[in-house]
Amino acid sequence: MESRVAIIGIIVEEESSVEELNQILHEYGSYIIGRMGIPYPKKNINIISIAVDAPQSMISALSGKLGSLQGISSKAAYSKV
Repeated sequence: MESRVAIIGIIVEEESSVEELNQILHEYGSYIIGRMGIPYPKKNINIISIAVDAPQSMISALSGKLGSLQGISSKAAYSKV
């Protein structure tokens, strides 16, 4: 299956979901190119971006699993290559 490069943007509003979020990211670790996390204490949130190289179905599944967590929002943006 052909892979695509994408960025998954994640907003963490509830710290109680962070452990589960990290567990999911660990499951998909072989597809993750890099990860950047930025705490934003002014709004009491954390912003995470995940660069991935994976089949589109895997990227969609990962983004969907993350977005289904309580207090977590996620969205994927795909490259054209």
